[in-house]
Amino acid sequence: MTSILLPCLLPMLLASLVCAQPNYIYEEPWVNLLRQGFNFQCPHGEVLVAIRSYFSEKEGSDRLWTFECQRTPYGLGEPTECWWDDINRAGMEWSSTCSNNGLVAGVQSQYFDAVLDREWQFYCCRYSRRCPYSCWKTQDIPEYYREEGELVIPSYGYFIRGAQTTFSGVLRDRQWKYILCRMTEFDCDFENF
Repeated sequence: MTSILLPCLLPMLLASLVCAQPNYIYEEPWVNLLRQGFNFQCPHGEVLVAIRSYFSEKEGSDRLWTFECQRTPYGLGEPTECWWDDINRAGMEWSSTCSNNGLVAGVQSQYFDAVLDREWQFYCCRYSRRCPYSCWKTQDIPEYYREEGELVIPSYGYFIRGAQTTFSGVLRDRQWKYILCRMTEFDCDFENF
C-alpha cells in the first residue's frame, strides 16, 4: 500500500517544497543570510570593485549582498594602514567617505528587526599618502527602492571611497550613491580630501 501511495505523493511533496522556498538568485555567492549580520573584507592589497544586492520583502524587507574585490594597480603600492570607519544608525540617512584618503576594502553590517534596516560601516585602507581626484557620485542604486541593485566600477583606476544612502521608512529599503575617485600617482600633503 505504501509503495502505491509514494509515487502519487512524491510529486506533491516536491512541488510544495519548491513553492515554499524563497525566490533568491542562487548563483550569487551571497555574504549574508537575510536578517543576519555580516563582515566582508577584501584580501590584503585589494579593494571593492563590484557590489550587488537582492531585496526580499517577505524576509524582513532585507537584502542579500555580494561583493567583488580586485588588486589595486602596481603603482599605488601596498596599503600602509587599514581601519573600520564611521558607523551609521539603522533607519537613518548616512553619508560616509573613508577618512585619511582611504579606499573601501570591506563592509560590515548588522540587521535590526525593530526598524527593518541595517547599520553599515566601511573598512578603509590608505595607500601611502596618495590623494583622490576626479571624484563623482553614481546615480541611485538601485534606481527604485526594492529593486535589485548593482554597481560595477566603470573603469580600471577608479575606486570606491564611500557612499551616501537614503532610507525610506515606508518602503523599508535603501538607495545608495557611491563615491568613486581616481588616486594620484604621487604622494600629496592633504590628510583628508
